[in-house]
Amino acid sequence: MSHYTGPKNRLSRREQLDLFGKGHKLRRAQNPPGQHGGKGVPRMTDYGQQLREKQKTKRLYGIIERQFRGYFEKAKKVRGKTGEHLLRLLETRLDNVVYRLGFVPTRNMARQLVSHGHVLVNGKTVNIPSFQTVVDEVVSLDHVALNIPVIKTRLENTQFSLPAWLKRVGPQGQIVSLPKREDIDSPVNDQLIVEFYSR
Repeated sequence: MSHYTGPKNRLSRREQLDLFGKGHKLRRAQNPPGQHGGKGVPRMTDYGQQLREKQKTKRLYGIIERQFRGYFEKAKKVRGKTGEHLLRLLETRLDNVVYRLGFVPTRNMARQLVSHGHVLVNGKTVNIPSFQTVVDEVVSLDHVALNIPVIKTRLENTQFSLPAWLKRVGPQGQIVSLPKREDIDSPVNDQLIVEFYSR
């Protein structure tokens, strides 16, 4: 599945949020992208707020519009709060699980790690970043990934705090439960996304 490969700093400036975990690269955060950084701050309409929230969430998890819409349609069919189910689907993507387990510093690096075949699910290599993980599945790294300096350093960090729905022992993690809304710390207003697609 394709993903955004253009300039990242401009997206972070647009959303006024460090979308890619590269805080030291987020410059001119208060100015929107463009040759002159935008002129003034126009009043945001309800539609504009909903659109920005949808775009921010989509970019935060590194997926394209068609894929995001598919997740929403799937979440809509599940009984309960659509927004919560949507975030649950996004959180349990394999690339996000690798990121949440603290193996890598960014979701982009997690995606690359999965795409290059360095991530195993229940002992079998899975190279699809959008692979949907389920409860009790074990996610681990192969021997090549374990020798990557960034990963070695992060695995040595014992102070890393995991979300309540994950468990990690060394280079191996497990999904112990599905994430609840309070377990998801992404700066996202899921209600606005639901309103956007419900127009």
